[in-house]
Amino acid sequence: MADTDVPLQPRKKGLTRRQKRSLSRGAQYVVFVGAVIAFAVSADWDRLKNQFAQWDIAQQMFPDVITLALKNTVLYTLSGFAFGLVLGMVIALMRLSSVGPYRWFAGVYIEIFRGLPALLIFIFIGVAVPLAFPGTEIPGGTYGKVALALGLVAAAYMAETIRAGIQAVPKGQMEAARSLGFSPARAMVSIIIPQAFRIILPPLTNELVLLFKDSSLVLFLGVTLEERELSKYGRDLASQTANSTPILVAGLCYLLVTIPLGFVVRRMEAKAQEAVK
Repeated sequence: MADTDVPLQPRKKGLTRRQKRSLSRGAQYVVFVGAVIAFAVSADWDRLKNQFAQWDIAQQMFPDVITLALKNTVLYTLSGFAFGLVLGMVIALMRLSSVGPYRWFAGVYIEIFRGLPALLIFIFIGVAVPLAFPGTEIPGGTYGKVALALGLVAAAYMAETIRAGIQAVPKGQMEAARSLGFSPARAMVSIIIPQAFRIILPPLTNELVLLFKDSSLVLFLGVTLEERELSKYGRDLASQTANSTPILVAGLCYLLVTIPLGFVVRRMEAKAQEAVK
């Protein structure tokens, strides 16, 4: 009896991993584009334009929105950042100190001011301090109060960032400085801290962006017309005109600062990664 050859059936091949990823990515694109189209079709653009894009109202905001509101916002942010950086440095060094009470105080400070909302800090500075110390005026008026409030909040975060940066510097740097006759304090100031700041510059810039947005809480301190920042300025004009265009313009002014800062942060992070490689 002759053997009959049975033809082999070809094995069915499934999708490769690359094909599956491409299919998944394509499906995500389709869903995203569909959602955008659905939003664009269903939105009432005429009402949005009437409420948020009145060119004549936007024109009335210039140049004050730049020369007054944006200027004050930048000044508030820089003053708070400067105070927070100095205080954060002190807290970070206390956190690393060999003296127990210093470490405990720094730890308690960081936990309290990182745990409290910035709004409560502003209310405390604007209300509680005058009640606790009658007749006492914080130097600098509103600018001094804002620097104190923003700085107290920022210092808690900056202290942990600076501490991590100092600890990231190789210990051999301190040992080498000590072998050259540097005192511990001089070695820390001259050798360790400059190297730590190269490491922590990107997160510190991120903190500057956060402070720029937190400056909108200045309104809780009770500011005059000449002391208004972007949010307060936009909100006041929105109430006067019964239109939200001033709020949109104020938001664009925020982006005018935060987007370039974000770009700078990304560039610094990229350079830091290249240096590590």
